[in-house]
Amino acid sequence: MEPVYILGGLRTPIALKNGGLASVRPEIMGAKVCRELLTRQHVEPASLSGIFVGNAVGTGGNIGRLMSLEAGFPETVPVLTVDMQCASAAAAISLAFAKISAGQGDVFLAGGIESASLQPLRVYAPQDERYGLTSNADGVYYTAQFAPCDLRPDTMLRSAEKVMEAEHVSKSELDAWVLRSHQQAAMAQKAGIFADVMLPIGTCCRDEGIKPNMSQRLLDRLPPLFGKGTLLNAGNACRINDGAAFLLLASKSFCQRHNLTPQAEILRTASLGGNPAESPRGAQLTAEFLLRRQGLTFRDLAAIEFNEAFAVIDVLFARKYPDCLDRYNRFGGALAYGHPYGASGAIIALQTLASLRVADGELGLFSIAGAGGMGEAVLIRSI
Repeated sequence: MEPVYILGGLRTPIALKNGGLASVRPEIMGAKVCRELLTRQHVEPASLSGIFVGNAVGTGGNIGRLMSLEAGFPETVPVLTVDMQCASAAAAISLAFAKISAGQGDVFLAGGIESASLQPLRVYAPQDERYGLTSNADGVYYTAQFAPCDLRPDTMLRSAEKVMEAEHVSKSELDAWVLRSHQQAAMAQKAGIFADVMLPIGTCCRDEGIKPNMSQRLLDRLPPLFGKGTLLNAGNACRINDGAAFLLLASKSFCQRHNLTPQAEILRTASLGGNPAESPRGAQLTAEFLLRRQGLTFRDLAAIEFNEAFAVIDVLFARKYPDCLDRYNRFGGALAYGHPYGASGAIIALQTLASLRVADGELGLFSIAGAGGMGEAVLIRSI
């Protein structure tokens, strides 16, 4: 297998829905990030073997190809749009890794783009049996169907509530992780941890969801989304966001030929399916699956990043691996930054690289759960 290196990465600020990136189409965000990333890494667009672009709620039609053309890249560069919902960008990275490993290309852009602000309406055809079963009139729906016999628009939220109920999670456990996420993210923002990998877009120049003043008092005022006796609320579930993020991956031979110094090596990736009704479990299950295949444990890692779509993801990890919390989501997670679905896998990849740098560590792992019970994990080694 050809060794696969990460030359670098770049992202936009993570904006709130209808916030600083509300009018910027996702393909335009991605085009700006990809052009700048290649410039910073001194790689010509004509050198690209391909591009893999994660996207979950965009306009479809291979939006990644549209992004590449908007960027002014050569028409000969092939582009594939990947839809693994929340895990799309991580899956894009895995696909690029597989291509390079197999000798089917030397250098790829891989990541994702998303605009919840510009999410188009979708409509079932009148002859589709689901046309009259949606919660909206005339077959309109916002959330894709992730499992048979489940058309609920809030199915992802209910899956988190189901896991919390099954695991007897307490409000205090959830609140502790919400507070930690915002506190750690605020400290990272103040320290400029991600300043070198963040590309301002227009007037949007900082992550918008971080609340340095998040408090227990505020959390106690948030009503449960599913009524009395339930736990999920607007604090322990991530926000809806806009953003784009990409990594530049290259073969060892490409780096040697062009005298390029990589930041890290991708050692292995893994995909795993699970119960679609309990999708938040996907991050941990996939990470454990990958580590077992490599003969490793979380204790062997210097940096661990899970996409923090729900605080219950943190609670499950903390219960099982309490001695690894010092290296887990060092700079906070999606509860603070937000979760631009198709881009989040690449965002946590950048957080893993930063965490390894701060810790002066060798091995890192990032993992993300996706709708429908999916998971994607990637193991890297710093150089």
